[in-house]
Amino acid sequence: MVRRRMLLGAGAFAGAGALGLVPAGPARASERWTGDTSANGWRIDPAAVATFRVEGSRASVVLRRGAAAAVLLHVARRWHYEIGPLDTGEGGIAGHTTRRGVGADFESNYMSGTAVALYPAAYPLGGSERLWPHEEAIVRDILVDCAGTVVWGGDLRPAKASHFQLSARPGDRTLARVGARLDTSRRFGTRSQSAGTVADPATPARRDAARRLPRPR
Repeated sequence: MVRRRMLLGAGAFAGAGALGLVPAGPARASERWTGDTSANGWRIDPAAVATFRVEGSRASVVLRRGAAAAVLLHVARRWHYEIGPLDTGEGGIAGHTTRRGVGADFESNYMSGTAVALYPAAYPLGGSERLWPHEEAIVRDILVDCAGTVVWGGDLRPAKASHFQLSARPGDRTLARVGARLDTSRRFGTRSQSAGTVADPATPARRDAARRLPRPR
């Protein structure tokens, strides 16, 4: 898969080369996050995270154990199947980090293991690149699966289209319920979605549900 950023970037670079210019990427000043909790209210605790494999891929990511990992792994799994592979050089996935530098407050959520970045190089913080319309429709449908427990960075300011974070606070009952439903590590129980088998985002019911989801202001 060739990303639009690669196509546009190649054309822009060729044009700029004729003028002796090199196009610059978005510049964001990094500030140090000093809190004990991330911006979404989760405690920063390196002992609370673990490495998980994204089902159906060779990619792995470090996330917070429990419902947080179950929900964010579902996001990553659907992206891998429906938007672009996460286990190639073009793609990639990033989760928990111990680095304290942030370009926006919401990037602190990586420190608590409650955020994930998919194709982070293609969609950096404050970048102008957007998803294709059909890809954004899939993202909106993924958010329907998550029932309001996840926020997409494309709706935040500054935007970061690669970013997904928990919006639910610790102890949230909806998060616990959604996490249990989406957790593919459970051998028993019911799940409305499983790896490679998802609802059709184009159906009227799913599109209506996506439109009705609240977005960050």
